[in-house]
Amino acid sequence: MSTAKKEKTIMARYLGPKCKLARREAFDLEHKSGIRPLDSKCNMNTPPGQQQLQRARHSDYYFQLREKQKVKRMYCLLERQFHNYYKKASRRKGATGLNLLHLLESRLDNVVYRMGFASTRNEARQLISHKGLVVNGRPINIPSYEVKPGDTIQIAAKAATQERINLALEIVQQQPQPAWLVVNPDTKEGTFVSLPKREELAQTINENLIVELYSK
Repeated sequence: MSTAKKEKTIMARYLGPKCKLARREAFDLEHKSGIRPLDSKCNMNTPPGQQQLQRARHSDYYFQLREKQKVKRMYCLLERQFHNYYKKASRRKGATGLNLLHLLESRLDNVVYRMGFASTRNEARQLISHKGLVVNGRPINIPSYEVKPGDTIQIAAKAATQERINLALEIVQQQPQPAWLVVNPDTKEGTFVSLPKREELAQTINENLIVELYSK
């Protein structure tokens, strides 16, 4: 792996241009903070790379791969991490696709983001890594920690005064809140009430395409 690639994937994070990924998938990956639409920050009508200007008929594999890449990038995961989540989902009872979404939504960095304690998942990951929150009263600094129904998450005292957290909470209060979470902005504490139902999750994700891809 080249030095440039190592630098961009250090600590299992993509550190390159965020708009490039969104343009590649033609989808808001929620990598940008704020309430302004993504189109005002990135030119979503122009995919990166001149080769994208040529229209072509795409195979089923193409759409399956693009869906997997979209969801993987949305949750800020590398290939091996994402594949391991799929294998874990396939071993659980129930629909593999829904199990996969439940595992992704249960990641601590995602829950912190959904609760509004951070304006992006990457920002949530940084907050967690710096020991800025506690789960059930215990400090946790692992972004991939699996949150269970009934778990409570609170911003640690040393991080509670950070301006970026207050700003993130102001932004999230202007948007619809997930039904499976209960958040108290005043105490900066939230509860992961239950696993979300499929209809409560993004309808722009087609998890069946991912299952078809990995089932080959």
